[in-house]
Amino acid sequence: MSNRTFTMIKPDAFSKGHSGAIIDMILKNGFRIVALKLTRLSKEKAGEFYAVHKERPFYGELVDFMSSGPIIAAILEKDNAVADFRKLIGATDPAKADAGTIRKLYAASVGENAVHGSDSDENAKIEGDFFFSSFERV
Repeated sequence: MSNRTFTMIKPDAFSKGHSGAIIDMILKNGFRIVALKLTRLSKEKAGEFYAVHKERPFYGELVDFMSSGPIIAAILEKDNAVADFRKLIGATDPAKADAGTIRKLYAASVGENAVHGSDSDENAKIEGDFFFSSFERV
């Protein structure tokens, strides 16, 4: 079990002005921000990040969506970070997400679900390394 996880505030939540409220929820739930950046993924970089889904029918739509606007990428730290963050963000489908979770509050649909959260310690490291050099972390 690792004490770090990776998240992205996706283009839908960013464009609707929810970034500050989402970051506030993250901090109020005991996470410490280790790295943070505002950036925009090119289609190539979005495709690279989501390569694990390349054979899935939604891959092209996902790449288009994730390259459609700015995102905020972050590495977060807390004991049991991956599991605790997955609980905080809620189910991928906001209609099935628990009350008070980020996706219940800020997501519009399964496709526009406001935030990404790593699903394992291994993926948290891979995803964090995709966005941040060691120099960019505290």
